[in-house]
Amino acid sequence: MLKIALPNKGRLAEEVRELFNDAGLEVRGRGERALTASLGGEFEAIFVRAQDIPEFVADGAAAAGVTGWDLVNEAGRELDPLMDLEFGRCRLVVAAREESGIQQLSDIRDGVRVATCFPRLTQRYFEGHGKRIAVVPVSGAAEIAPHLGIADIVVDLTSTGSTLKMNGLREVDTVIQSSARLIAVPKRDPETSRQLEELTLALGSVLRARGKRYLMANCTRDMLPRVREVLPGLNGPTVVDILNGGNSVAVHAVVAASSIYRTTTALKSIGCEGILVTRIERLIP
Repeated sequence: MLKIALPNKGRLAEEVRELFNDAGLEVRGRGERALTASLGGEFEAIFVRAQDIPEFVADGAAAAGVTGWDLVNEAGRELDPLMDLEFGRCRLVVAAREESGIQQLSDIRDGVRVATCFPRLTQRYFEGHGKRIAVVPVSGAAEIAPHLGIADIVVDLTSTGSTLKMNGLREVDTVIQSSARLIAVPKRDPETSRQLEELTLALGSVLRARGKRYLMANCTRDMLPRVREVLPGLNGPTVVDILNGGNSVAVHAVVAASSIYRTTTALKSIGCEGILVTRIERLIP
């Protein structure tokens, strides 16, 4: 079995487990603190810190892994991002105290001290903008550093910016946009590549189905032009004859969950009957 490195704790770990379970790769471990587990009998999961996963994959301890794109870039290892898992979204930003007068990157003078949990990314970012800084590595809570006089500005993760504002900090620029990614080493043997392609397909089918609903309704053939306007679907609605239904047909379509209320109302208004809406577990185009 191929080994897949997964986060061992936190919100990211919970979302990863949910995704694999929904893809039919149920996490079967001996307990919550188990270091390994079966993934549906197809793969073996190893649970490690999210920040260590790029190293585990790059060094061959795991064939693939799931972690944040920010951590992959911080590691600086040669890794192949197989897919964006579309959760764990956040931004690594440069932030300064409100009263500092720093409004944009050009306001930051050379020689400033920058507190961050991402020293490599921070150094590369400022060097890329022609700025000479002194990086102050911290293990967490970087936003407190300017208030303690440890640093002048910070480079920290944020999703909404509320924590920075609460601590009197203003965003100056974005270093990198991040989300959870499935990663692997670029050079893989054919069998490993095949299995990872199957894994990517399975996970992608779950992500594609999220936010979608499968809708079915009965109508008469003369109503189809109006139904098509309401139900575009992926390639237009599917029309199925109803056994002994005469002029009646059934239309099926995949629609956005956010539009279900208006869609069902519109179908009912043009005379559709037997409208049924169900959730979709997986969607493979």
